[in-house]
Amino acid sequence: MKQLISVLLCATLATPLIAQNPDDLTPSGTQGPIRSVKLIEAGGAAAQVKRVFFGQIAARETVDLSFEVGGRMVMFDAQEGQFLQEGAQIAALDAAPFERAVQRAEVQLTQAERDFERSQTLAKSNAVSTAQAQDTQTARDLARLALTEAREALDHATLIAPFRALVASRLTPNYANIAPGQAIVRLHDMSEVRVEIDVPEQMFQMYSNAAGIEFTGTSPVFSGGVPLELREFNAETQSIGQSYRVTLALPADRVTPKLIPGASMSVTARVAAGDDTATTLPPSAVMMSKDQARVMVYTPDESGEQGQVSWVSVEVSSSTGTDIVATGLEPGTLVVGAGTQLLREGDTVRPFNGLSIE
Repeated sequence: MKQLISVLLCATLATPLIAQNPDDLTPSGTQGPIRSVKLIEAGGAAAQVKRVFFGQIAARETVDLSFEVGGRMVMFDAQEGQFLQEGAQIAALDAAPFERAVQRAEVQLTQAERDFERSQTLAKSNAVSTAQAQDTQTARDLARLALTEAREALDHATLIAPFRALVASRLTPNYANIAPGQAIVRLHDMSEVRVEIDVPEQMFQMYSNAAGIEFTGTSPVFSGGVPLELREFNAETQSIGQSYRVTLALPADRVTPKLIPGASMSVTARVAAGDDTATTLPPSAVMMSKDQARVMVYTPDESGEQGQVSWVSVEVSSSTGTDIVATGLEPGTLVVGAGTQLLREGDTVRPFNGLSIE
């Protein structure tokens, strides 16, 4: 492991990353220019492993709605891209044939009940057999079932949104003859807005326990980050990239109509290092010599505008090959993030707070 870290560090240190201001030149005979260095605070955010993924907004479910009965569609009030509330009417078939079927079933039930009552009276006087009386009872029960089915068919002649939905596409034109089960409209279930990301297999196995992972989404729709909650993950890898599909959910109070399936969102996953003294550092912050890892820490002077640097030995490890986890630093310690090969023990430096133009 230390040999791999040494290779990474050598590759990184080939490019110095310390900013130098020409106005900071000091008189000859002194240290020379006071360099500006980028500082990383040990512990806190630095003690977390952070990864950023490309995510896409997705619906909770996507379904194709259809009629359970056939007929001629006479109403189709759903525009593509329109949001529908749960219970809203989407389409309807011509109700006249179904209403006539209900009336026919009611008349047949009335006749069956009269036949049943007559057979019961005749059976008491032994005018008809018990078997004939039972047949009239069966006919009455079948008539009741026929009426129930006719009324359900009339109810099914209307298509209702089963959830808060976004109309994705219209699959059938209005006034067409519809067969039972024929897809009419495709809806996105927007009762809960979700975000999908693809996580590489190595990282998925490394952080399989999601309890300590914090997910945050960023999008132009929001002014800041939005906390995301893990919902599920696909237990099969994608055909390309050997990655797992992970699904997250947005809080209900942050959902807006601008969030439609397919829109992009950046998802940041942060994992606690598990050790208060562990700090995730870039390879440019660590110097390897004789199998000993060292980092350069910054100690500010009384003014707070500058300070001195000194070497501190640490234990290092790397599970990703890109970031180095250093242990042995007290929380709050300021570590020089790059260009340590250009500094010496006791040099005076100042924190780099970004470039400015006057």
